[in-house]
Amino acid sequence: DPCLNGGLWMGTACLCPPNMDGPRCEFGATTINLTAELGPFVTMMARVTNRDFSEDMGDTSSPGHRRFAEEFSRTMDGIYRNVPGYRGINVLSLSRGSVVVNYRVRLRPLPANASLERRALELLAVTNAAPQPHNCSTSAHGLCFTATSARATRAATAALNDTELCRRHAPANFSRWYFPYRTANGLLCVTNCTLNVPGAFDCHRG
Repeated sequence: DPCLNGGLWMGTACLCPPNMDGPRCEFGATTINLTAELGPFVTMMARVTNRDFSEDMGDTSSPGHRRFAEEFSRTMDGIYRNVPGYRGINVLSLSRGSVVVNYRVRLRPLPANASLERRALELLAVTNAAPQPHNCSTSAHGLCFTATSARATRAATAALNDTELCRRHAPANFSRWYFPYRTANGLLCVTNCTLNVPGAFDCHRG
């Protein structure tokens, strides 16, 4: 396996973990967009009944976790794409029973008269009303699931400053090279190799 830093060899190329880059996943990404961490979002839990949990799925860097998270994310993207303000999901953790998924639904800032708590209830209802496979065996194409909870949160970063948030999301072996950079539209985690930020230089020369 030629892949580094938790990369997964796919036969012709490496599939890199989040925020890693390069042919062998040897580099940290030059820019990590943390805008979604500023909220609002809804933290949800769902139980997938036609997949079996394996021990490696509890490790977010493992191939098993990443394969399941990608399948689950594709499924939820299809369900939530018409929900007003939907921006995507992040799988936070997987646990036993059959597979319990703790995940975050990212939303755009809501209008002043909108209720985030109501949006959380809407997401719960939309999830449980979504069409599912008729055959819910482990070999079925598609996931069978039940959403069990939805909790509204206005900001993910209340207890963290920008520097701490950046270090949390930067690749572990590279975190000391990253620093936060605020823009008009959000928050980025960058390095001196990131173009168009103060102090940047061309890291590909010499």
